[in-house]
Amino acid sequence: MGEQKAQQSDSTITIVLADDHVVVRSGLRMLLEAEPDFEVVAEAGDADSAARYVRGHKPTVLMLDLNMPGEPSLQAIPGILSDSPGTNIVVLTMQDDPAFAREAMRAGAIGYVLKEAADDELVHAVRMAAAGETYLHPRLGAKLAAEADDTGRGDRLTEREAEVLKLIALGFTNREIADQLYLSVRTVESHRAHIQQKLELTSRAELVRYALDAGLVEPGQS
Repeated sequence: MGEQKAQQSDSTITIVLADDHVVVRSGLRMLLEAEPDFEVVAEAGDADSAARYVRGHKPTVLMLDLNMPGEPSLQAIPGILSDSPGTNIVVLTMQDDPAFAREAMRAGAIGYVLKEAADDELVHAVRMAAAGETYLHPRLGAKLAAEADDTGRGDRLTEREAEVLKLIALGFTNREIADQLYLSVRTVESHRAHIQQKLELTSRAELVRYALDAGLVEPGQS
């Protein structure tokens, strides 16, 4: 287990690692702490320990494996977030079934990364989570889109707003969305504001969860 350092910069991204394999945690710690602003403050081998360390350390990010002994990680997520609302959860797992990604996001996770991911993707996911931004492994995004059906739950949005929401859910920036749809950045910002007002949602994570629930996610073109 890591201990908090005596002096910690306000810009430090603190992390609790939760995985039942010691060798995996060791590798993750080395990878993450190679970043100058990352600090692993604790390691856990099950969801109960992860919840306890999150309560004690209030980390920026919890990196949570789905398959550990004891309480299922998915069931533990809401309680962990209730105890530490400022902590954002990134699920790191071998489970590439989009159903698990959907359930993790609905439970409150903000990121979903496969263990096969490249090192830079994992670091990127942690940084996005620390900033309150959602990250979903690209292949899972494509699988979700392939399974999605038009349920009509997005019918409060115009066709253009639905297109913007889909790209937001896939992680595109306002500039990238503008380029995709041949709009100005200001127009995209306006559409985004209207979407948030209509759906009464304020954060990107909430918009992503709505898009997943409504079957609106489609793969974007880079």
